[in-house]
Amino acid sequence: MLLVAASAAAQDEPAEDFMPRHKFAVGQAVDFLPGPADGNVPRGKYTVQRLMPSETKDLQYRVKHAPDGHERVVLESQLAARHGILG
Repeated sequence: MLLVAASAAAQDEPAEDFMPRHKFAVGQAVDFLPGPADGNVPRGKYTVQRLMPSETKDLQYRVKHAPDGHERVVLESQLAARHGILG
């Protein structure tokens, strides 16, 4: 009887407890859209180097700036997919 009650309680858990999935893949070309707090961080083409865990729903990525090779960690909300032949 106790086992049935535990199973029923597990089914009542909210779906938001599941880990969110990253929108972009390793190797994908993306545009970085810096916010006002990002100072002089250049916008433009970056390549996703690594998918990072996050303590919030806004997932994190390690990205590499194409022109200068500098890497930084950014939030998913700061990225947009690049479209076109050259990516």
